[in-house]
Amino acid sequence: MGTSRATLKARLDGLCERYDTAGALAKDPLSVALAYDAPLDQEVAAFVAAHLAYGRVAPMIRAVQAALAPLGREPAAWLRERSEAELRRSLNGSLAGWAWRFHTADDLAAWLLAWKRLDAQSGSGLEAHLQPQPSEDPDLALSRLVQRLRTELPDSYGSRFSLPDPLEGAACKRWRMFLRWMVRPGWPDLGLWTRYPAHQLVIPLDTHVARVSRFIGLTRRATPDGRMAREITEALRRLDPVDPLRYDFALSHLGILGDCPGVRHRSTCAECPLYTVCRAGSESAARIPR
Repeated sequence: MGTSRATLKARLDGLCERYDTAGALAKDPLSVALAYDAPLDQEVAAFVAAHLAYGRVAPMIRAVQAALAPLGREPAAWLRERSEAELRRSLNGSLAGWAWRFHTADDLAAWLLAWKRLDAQSGSGLEAHLQPQPSEDPDLALSRLVQRLRTELPDSYGSRFSLPDPLEGAACKRWRMFLRWMVRPGWPDLGLWTRYPAHQLVIPLDTHVARVSRFIGLTRRATPDGRMAREITEALRRLDPVDPLRYDFALSHLGILGDCPGVRHRSTCAECPLYTVCRAGSESAARIPR
């Protein structure tokens, strides 16, 4: 890495100052979960929002809100109080016609039913199902849950899209996002799960994070997969050993909000906190394939 660690950290800290704002958060799916009051209701909302978090942000947030609307202000109680048959009948009626890109109303009903079953088993939501055993890589726990859900959820494209396995090399962006929201205690995350090893969180790798990370030398990989996600996380951990994922929100929103043109020009980029450390346009920072 040609840039010094101190310089890169300073530039990323500046990026956080710019994007860690209420305005940016309003354009993030986490805002849907934050609108609920009780921790378990926030978990249900986050479980839905994270796994529908793909595509254009504004219509995606509307789709998540519409998906959760039939469950009212207390979605956890709504799911707990209904039998599986009642849940299916109610959602089949209230969500008739609902869809978000790869996901149908049937996919969503199955996803909510999965939360209900897992919660009934643990008695306290999903944390126990993603909690690694002592000295175990958390990805083993995530893989176990993914493999279980692959057998229990319908074999639809929407369900398969929600169930990448980290042990198969997937970046698992939506699962990583859900875990960041639930575990990390700093702004803007919920920090509801206190037993999960926060220091082992892996960055939710989307197109924006992958592209900008190459521009500033956090990774040299070209394929946005699990290995790239871990490489970026390790690079950020060298800058902030306690809380490397504090940079994720700003890195992603630099792209989500359309502020990174992908080609480095003073006229368009000079105001960006990363301008002096960005290598956009150079051979070593070739664009990530979409």
